[in-house]
Amino acid sequence: MTSTISYSRTGSGEPIVLIHGIGHRREAWNRVPELLAPDFDVLNIDLPGHGRSPAPGKPAGYTITSYADQVEELLRELAVTQPHVAGNSLGGILALELAARGSVQSCAAFSPAGFWSKAELGLLAMNLLALKVSSYAPGPVIEAVCGNERLRAISMRSLYVHPEHLSTEEAIGDTYNLRRAKGFWPCFIRGIGLSYKQIPLVPSTIAWGEKDRLLLPRQAGRAARKLPSVTHVPLPDCGHVPMVDHPELIASVIRETTARVGVRQLSSVSG
Repeated sequence: MTSTISYSRTGSGEPIVLIHGIGHRREAWNRVPELLAPDFDVLNIDLPGHGRSPAPGKPAGYTITSYADQVEELLRELAVTQPHVAGNSLGGILALELAARGSVQSCAAFSPAGFWSKAELGLLAMNLLALKVSSYAPGPVIEAVCGNERLRAISMRSLYVHPEHLSTEEAIGDTYNLRRAKGFWPCFIRGIGLSYKQIPLVPSTIAWGEKDRLLLPRQAGRAARKLPSVTHVPLPDCGHVPMVDHPELIASVIRETTARVGVRQLSSVSG
């Protein structure tokens, strides 16, 4: 089966795959790709049913397992073996899934899904539904809200600490993308049952925005208890999509994670 995943590619060096969250698009990574490009071959993808990627054709679907299969198929077609991976939210749990399969060299997961309580899942659902419903506002309303810094801050407070880092055009584009994303509802429904239980087989980092209003920071503690072998990092002054709030910090966390691969290989040789 030929992959239909849309992607952009920049830079040179070891390959790294960037994976966004539910209802978003590859532009969610903001300046991170350009910050990594001097040292990495950056593959920034749109998940199936998001951004410029069409809905997956059968037998592929919207489960984390199927999404991982589809990403691996894209990598095979591109002759990319053992890349690094970084993911946010839905993309975070997908990155951890790839790490548990051992099909990547390292994994950096930013506020990954799957570590919530039932009450926190309810809060997440309400916030996501509010964002989805607001994306159906009339065009002039969307443009007015996205074009006003104060209104943009209010409407996007569940995603960012610093929505002013987005241009008006980027904010409008994200809103229309959320409206059109065919994968939103299937991922939303399947997300109810998500609970991450596997162990990554490669050097991995879980990093959490200290001001995340969508997946609350207390979930970082739960992730640390479940996965003590993983490196856990707080992200000061960051919300749920920290790539917009502080792209330099996110690029730094990714670089530090990839660097541990060489350390582990050196330790194996020494041992």
